[in-house]
Amino acid sequence: MSVLEIKDLHVSVDTELGSKQILRGVNLIIEQGQTHAIMGPNGSGKSTLAYAIAGHPKYHVTSGSILLDGEEMTTLSVDARARAGLFLAMQYPVEIPGVTVTNFLRTAKTAIDGSAPPLRGWIKDVKSSMSALRMDSTFAERNVNEGFSGGEKKRNEILQLELLKPKFAVLDETDSGLDVDALKIVSEGVNRAKSNTDLGVLLITHYNRILRYITPDFVHVFVAGQVVESGGPELAVQLENEGYDEYVKASAAAAAAIASAEAADAAVTSAAAPAVNA
Repeated sequence: MSVLEIKDLHVSVDTELGSKQILRGVNLIIEQGQTHAIMGPNGSGKSTLAYAIAGHPKYHVTSGSILLDGEEMTTLSVDARARAGLFLAMQYPVEIPGVTVTNFLRTAKTAIDGSAPPLRGWIKDVKSSMSALRMDSTFAERNVNEGFSGGEKKRNEILQLELLKPKFAVLDETDSGLDVDALKIVSEGVNRAKSNTDLGVLLITHYNRILRYITPDFVHVFVAGQVVESGGPELAVQLENEGYDEYVKASAAAAAAIASAEAADAAVTSAAAPAVNA
């Protein structure tokens, strides 16, 4: 059984004002076949975690590890992580002009597996997955995400997930912008991938609604770049009813206490310095 382990992960991001620390010691263990939901307010670092796992060059791991079956991922390129079994479904899928969905999928599959899939079986798999996702067959010859609606882009992400068959998928707010029907279709695709390949899922979301269709084994509350509480599916219901305010206040209070203690230590050190020099 494969395991994705995130150990004491600290990540900073490049901004116009310089480097800014976002993740402050994240610890998670996700086993293949499990679904872990990350829930938290805006700006808490959820997407930063997703991009750090995938290897986005803008996000820098300053300490900690991302291990897939014991192999360190933080030293690998994005494509090497994909070949190892990681997949990211983006919150805002990008358009790729001049590259058709068919060519993109087959090229990606070949790069990950190391050889091209047998053509007849591959075409059958593509058609089957597109049909299950209620995607018109004409989408196969359209450029990737070009002119697609928000819902169509999200279905295309799940099409990739089903066909590329990773060990672990990070779904970054896949439910955003979806109406009820599209949400059900996308959720069915994720559940199908889990059933067919024992996929491990890290699902990032603000809301409980997608968790009504994709049942999590664990729910983690994410605030200020850290996991501040973990529980079962009932925690998601609690968050929907009560919000994140309690956790945000507790996190702010803890940060203030740490800052105060550090300031006190600095003052003591500064006061002791003249005595030592004397």
